[in-house]
Amino acid sequence: MSTRDGVWCVVVAGGAGRRFGSPKQFEDLAGMRVIDRAVATAAGCCEGVVVVLPERFIGSPDGVVPGADTVVAGGASRSESARLGIEAVPDGAEVILVHDGARPLAPPALFGRVVEAVRGGAEAVVPVVPVRDTIRGTDSQVVDRESLRAVQTPQGFAAATLRAAVATGAEATDDAALVAAGGTPVTMVEGDPSNLKVTEPVDLEFARALHTTEERRVEHETRLRVGNGFDIHRFSEDPGRPLVLGGVTFEGRAGLIGHSDADVVAHAVAEALLGAAGLGDLGSHFPDDDDRFANADSIELLRAVSGEVTAGGWEVANVDCSVIAEHPKLAPAREQMQSRLSAAVGAPVTVKGRRAEGMGDLGRGDGIAATATALLVSAAGRR
Repeated sequence: MSTRDGVWCVVVAGGAGRRFGSPKQFEDLAGMRVIDRAVATAAGCCEGVVVVLPERFIGSPDGVVPGADTVVAGGASRSESARLGIEAVPDGAEVILVHDGARPLAPPALFGRVVEAVRGGAEAVVPVVPVRDTIRGTDSQVVDRESLRAVQTPQGFAAATLRAAVATGAEATDDAALVAAGGTPVTMVEGDPSNLKVTEPVDLEFARALHTTEERRVEHETRLRVGNGFDIHRFSEDPGRPLVLGGVTFEGRAGLIGHSDADVVAHAVAEALLGAAGLGDLGSHFPDDDDRFANADSIELLRAVSGEVTAGGWEVANVDCSVIAEHPKLAPAREQMQSRLSAAVGAPVTVKGRRAEGMGDLGRGDGIAATATALLVSAAGRR
């Protein structure tokens, strides 16, 4: 249901840090280790994360990585370490990302661009940035930098394509090169200039400066977003269709017409969340002509929407919902409705009942409508 579903990321941090002088992945970057920052972003954008570390750290305190679903030992080369990590990804994964553990500042939006390109049909995707310096070849001739791009991670792949490439046991400078060697075209998407790779000590100092600058920028940005949601459904004449409001079934009451379970309250809350986060509307995520969502549990749809909002870098502060209905009375079920909605959203959701005072279709009791207002807080702004 979520864009995170079926997406796994392998964070490769199996190097010894010879050029850096020590295992750089364990160095401090503004209160968190380099590897922990890389994994935290990956975990927020993916269903699961596999981390590859040097074998000597497996089972040690340094080898505990928050946000990682699995930690495995790396191999003698970067390609072998990536292969070992990919082998630990569950078979059900549809998209596999491979990310450098030494790139702690890759933003969530970059992960999103890569995943979107793979889901759009590309088998191999790399983020790239323009080359800014003048480049000369070994023959001392200037190379046209307009034709060059610097490659970053995370790199994204259709799972079957990547698994087939690494099964060959071949070596390459990165995973896209390994896939390309087998004849698969590589698609480029826009990278991010701040997504630097920590290789030398000076890179870490630069990363610290960039992080400080970003923190200051966040301090001055608006941290709150408000969204409004609305939904309305007519009553059904089908005696076997249950009435579901806020995840609670009202026994003995006529149900509402809809493609899913027509839970007008859950739908309004979901619309408010999507609107606040700028993620479109409910119909674009769960089309009413898609058989997968026929009679779907709207609380599960709401749970998926909440995951989308979280992946987008937002936390839900609260949602307030008003239900306009002549019947049934909501008071006996209000606490249960609020409990179910709050559990799905991960934040307090309040529900109030209102009548239309005899006006229009709602006043005649032909259907039920609901409105909701959601308040989101920037997750980055809270850190």
